[in-house]
Amino acid sequence: MKNIYIPLLLLLIAISPSQFLQASDPATQVAPHGRVTRIFWQDRSDDSLKWADLFEGPQWRVQPEGVSGFPKLDVEKQDLVQMEALDGILLVGVRDQEKGEYQSGWVAVDTGVREVPHGNHSDWQYVSSPLVQKSQLDKDQGNPAHLYVYDEKFFLANDQKNGFTRLTPEGLKSSNQSSQFFTGGGNHITMAAVDNAVCYSTWIDGGGPNQGRVDVVNLQKPTADSIAYTFNLPTGVIHGATENSGRVFFAPADGVCWVDADLQTQQTADSVKVHHISLGKDKESEKPMRTGAFVNHRNWVMFTTGNADSSAFCLIDAQAAEPKVFKVPIDVTDGLSLVTPSIIKTRSAKRYAFVFQDCKEGDIEEKLTIIDLDPNRDRHFADARVVTTMTVGASKIEGHHGHHSICFDPDGRFACFTNPGDGTLTVVSLSDLRAKMVLQVGGTPAAIVCTGGGAHH
Repeated sequence: MKNIYIPLLLLLIAISPSQFLQASDPATQVAPHGRVTRIFWQDRSDDSLKWADLFEGPQWRVQPEGVSGFPKLDVEKQDLVQMEALDGILLVGVRDQEKGEYQSGWVAVDTGVREVPHGNHSDWQYVSSPLVQKSQLDKDQGNPAHLYVYDEKFFLANDQKNGFTRLTPEGLKSSNQSSQFFTGGGNHITMAAVDNAVCYSTWIDGGGPNQGRVDVVNLQKPTADSIAYTFNLPTGVIHGATENSGRVFFAPADGVCWVDADLQTQQTADSVKVHHISLGKDKESEKPMRTGAFVNHRNWVMFTTGNADSSAFCLIDAQAAEPKVFKVPIDVTDGLSLVTPSIIKTRSAKRYAFVFQDCKEGDIEEKLTIIDLDPNRDRHFADARVVTTMTVGASKIEGHHGHHSICFDPDGRFACFTNPGDGTLTVVSLSDLRAKMVLQVGGTPAAIVCTGGGAHH
């Protein structure tokens, strides 16, 4: 027996305390060389936030876990809404069913991932498992829905307070939180901030004095006196805003509107010039076509529009002297509808838009359409075209929630998307645009975010 215990004792002495600590953290238990990225997804079955490191190999694998310290929400009264990652912080919005009178607000998560820039690429350090850094859930947060990142800052809409909050990753990491509330926008706010100077914040009203209203907010002024002026678009029900190339774009009931960004807030309601881009009329209803959200890549603003045989992926060159819309028709089965596109530049410098075709009701096979934005690689996307459409797992749509959602690893090698109705994640190679693996994670995985890439050294 002595011959057994002595070697074991020597082995235990040889192991350093740091090795014991490392083994205690799931984020560091597996060698990093097969790690592709870290993923976070919202599980609508219990309104929790899950995470896992995604590993490639003969059998792709994830080990889903809950984020440490994430608050227990009431699934009947609360919903997780939009989330964004920036500089090691994942900010998640929380909305309630009582117009903000129950508990709404936000949760800030330390992702446990650190970016280390190395010239023409970044290395990634996975320093810990994710945990909640800060949270603000109460009756005074105005029931957020939309969350944006502009100029390395978070902008969170506080719908019931008719304003928005600006937060910084640095402030969320520190003991002294530095957030600012600005009045501007109302009821269901979308917004576009430009150069940390001005924010265009919208009202969703379809009638009355606030129809088509846009508040121009001076971000350099005290928050109590920050609305510089207000103007109105030709139509209301604004649900979408973005900025690109010194211009601000809006998504009202009819087409797309844009204005030149007024960084010095020197314009007035009478002097601001609103430009309108028609998207045509729906073939069945004959109503003006519209969109509901934008994404940007380089100088291009992109979105989807239409239903059935009017469905299209659309692009606008924001730098053009007279911006116009380029349409890529998409074959959409009756009962399916296009969602907001997601854009990626791959490791091989190909640029793609991924657009899901989701089913709100019924049992129709759902799809993912992939558009090559730049077939001739000249960085002018007017030649964009559909390259493939694949079938995907089921969505599970309830109101604004339960759509498919997709994210991409920072190295541009893989995409990972959720199938809410199946409790699965699908991994797609960005080199051949084919599914590599379907991973069972359970629950109802919905919105998803990737952060951190693979090992380069």
